[in-house]
Amino acid sequence: MRFGQRAGVLCLADGVSLYAHTRLVLGDVVADPCVGIRIGARTIVNVGGYLSGEGGLEIGEDVLIGPHAKLLSAGHAIDEGDAIIARNRITRAKITIEDGAWIGAGAIVLEGVTIGCGAVVAAGALVRQDVPAGMVAAGMPARLVRARRGEAWPQHHQPEQAATGLRRVWSTVKGIWR
Repeated sequence: MRFGQRAGVLCLADGVSLYAHTRLVLGDVVADPCVGIRIGARTIVNVGGYLSGEGGLEIGEDVLIGPHAKLLSAGHAIDEGDAIIARNRITRAKITIEDGAWIGAGAIVLEGVTIGCGAVVAAGALVRQDVPAGMVAAGMPARLVRARRGEAWPQHHQPEQAATGLRRVWSTVKGIWR
């Protein structure tokens, strides 16, 4: 902790494994009530993990976090104030990783994101938006690529296959009009 003390700021449940060179980061625990890290039972954080609790970080049970993954619950305001970024306010928003999720090697999860129960974040992905339960997200920036185990696509997300199908229809229509 950088400053002060407050009960319950860092909570590790039974069977949590933190591998070598994992860093747990907390900010000013007295001045900011959102600061904290809670990690559920049997969760594994592989080598080189960076877990920021500066905006709050809640990791469920049986979560797998791959090597060199970064969960960043704080950042810097870039569109306001001073031209020098370091002089602007710190932005914070809680990250929630629900039970049974898997964050792949080298993935980055940004502030305010929720990774749903049993969801998968592919290796190297940059996650800026929520990943619903049972879904797989990949890419930079990450987008939903498929469902796991027969899960239904969320109402507010369009699968990539639908976009591909629309492109095919549009190509056919353009060909007919020529």
